[in-house]
Amino acid sequence: MISRITGKVLEKGLNYLVLDLGNFCYDVLIPACVMQRIDELTSSENKISLITYHYYQTDQAKSIPILIGFLNQVEKDFFEIFITVSGIGPRAALKALNKPISLIAKAIDEADLSFLKTLPGIGEQRAKEIIAKLQNKVGKFGLIQDRHEQSKQAPKNISEEALEVLLQLEYKRNEATAMIKNVLEANLRVNSTEELLNLVYKQRRLK
Repeated sequence: MISRITGKVLEKGLNYLVLDLGNFCYDVLIPACVMQRIDELTSSENKISLITYHYYQTDQAKSIPILIGFLNQVEKDFFEIFITVSGIGPRAALKALNKPISLIAKAIDEADLSFLKTLPGIGEQRAKEIIAKLQNKVGKFGLIQDRHEQSKQAPKNISEEALEVLLQLEYKRNEATAMIKNVLEANLRVNSTEELLNLVYKQRRLK
């Protein structure tokens, strides 16, 4: 079981890193709430150390080892308690955790259905199940200092750039947002705005 990994960042995607460990490289999936702060703890030599959640994804006759990375043990602890909710596995949690953990924990504690429903893949029923399972159990996670980036002018990400393009092409905002969300939920590795827009186009052609 791989519990920690340290290496040089060889490639950085929307929600994954490829780490060079010397003689071999590892793909490590990263929740968006963690990826937002990756640069803070990447050394000047482009190296980083991650706490990892290691599991095997079973796909028909094969079993694929998956690593999900976190900056500290508390983030991993939250991930592990989050996936105890019925119907939320590691992949679903990876997609859902796209806001600061402290805010998600606060929403759970305050039974804020509206906030929880903004998390990718979390509908009203799932949000209710999260609250029923985790309310009053996640208080310590609300103390994580992971919100300071909100006070800064954040650079545009791939989704925001793609949205701007679609709006210029005269798509309605809610339609464009839905198309982008559907593509990102189906494709964990989208590396550029151009790739995202191509996937949106292919998705529309299939309808």
